[in-house]
Amino acid sequence: MSASGGTRAIIAAFLANIGIALAKLVAWLISGSASMLAEAIHSLADSGNQLLLMFGGRQSRRAADRDHPFGYGRERYVYAFVVSIILFSVGGVFSIYEGVEKITHPHELTNYWVPLAVLVIAICLESFSLRTAVKESNHHRGKGQSWFSFVRHAKAPELPVVLLEDVAALTGLVFALLGVGLTWLTGNSLFDALGTLMIGLLLVIVAITLGIETKSLLVGEGATRGDHERIVDAITDGGEIRKLIHIKTLYLGPDELMVAAKLGFASDKMLGEVARDIDDIEGRIRAAVPAARVIYLEPDVYRPADDPAPPTDQFIVRSTD
Repeated sequence: MSASGGTRAIIAAFLANIGIALAKLVAWLISGSASMLAEAIHSLADSGNQLLLMFGGRQSRRAADRDHPFGYGRERYVYAFVVSIILFSVGGVFSIYEGVEKITHPHELTNYWVPLAVLVIAICLESFSLRTAVKESNHHRGKGQSWFSFVRHAKAPELPVVLLEDVAALTGLVFALLGVGLTWLTGNSLFDALGTLMIGLLLVIVAITLGIETKSLLVGEGATRGDHERIVDAITDGGEIRKLIHIKTLYLGPDELMVAAKLGFASDKMLGEVARDIDDIEGRIRAAVPAARVIYLEPDVYRPADDPAPPTDQFIVRSTD
C-alpha cells in the first residue's frame, strides 16, 4: 500500500472525527444524553488513533541500523495494535460503563433537537470519511476481492483500521440516533442508555477484530498464496536450477517481503555460473513481486537420492526436471 493513499484516508478520518467530537461534547453538555457522551468519547478515541497511525507510519520509515538491520517497518503493526487496545478500553469499555450507569441512574434529557441535529451532521461527515477510505482501499483491493477478505489479508494495517473505525462510527451514530429519538418520542431515558450500551458492544467487537488481525501481522505472516506461487514460478521458470528445495517468506513490514530459498544446482556447474544464475533469479523475483526487497538464495548441489519427503501445503517445492 502506498503511504500517500493510507495517509489521505487517515487525514480525512482525523478531520471528520475531531470536528464531530467537539460537536458531540457540546450536545452532551446541553442535553445530558448518555449516547452523545459515548459517541463523543468514541470520536475522540478515533482522532487519537489516527494520530497514532500517522506517527507509526513516520517511525516505520526510519533507516535500518545495527540494532534493527531489517528496518522499522513493523512499527506500523505495533501502532495499529495499540489503536485496537485504545478502541477497546477508551471507546468500548467506557461506553458500556456509561450505559449501565444511565440504566441504574436514569437522567432526563433536555433540548432533544441539539443531539439529533448533531447526529445527522455527524453521519454526513462520517460518510465522507468512509467514502475516502473506500476510494483509497479500492486502489489496493484485488479484483473480485471481498471487503472481508481485504480486511482479513491486507498486510498494510492503516486502511483496514480506518475502514473498520468508520463503519463502527456510522453504525454507532445510528444507534445513538435511535436511542435519542426513541427517548424523545417516549419520554423514557432507557432507550438512550440502551443506545450507549450498543455503541460500547460494537466498539469492543471491532477492537477485538482489529487486535486479532494485527497480532497475526506482529507475529509474522508470509506472502499470500498468489505471491508465493509467483515467486516459485520466478525461481523455477528460467531453468537454471534442478530443484527448488525449500522456500520461506516473511513480511518485514507492510511493503517489504523477505524471501529465503535453498536452490539445487547441477553438480557440474561452476561457481561463476551459479552466481550469475542467482542474480537472474533475484531479478525475476523482484519483477514478479515488487515487495520482495530482501532476498536470500542459498545454492546447493542437487542430489536426487536426497530428495525430502513430499512437501506439505505450507511450502511449494518444485523440481524443474
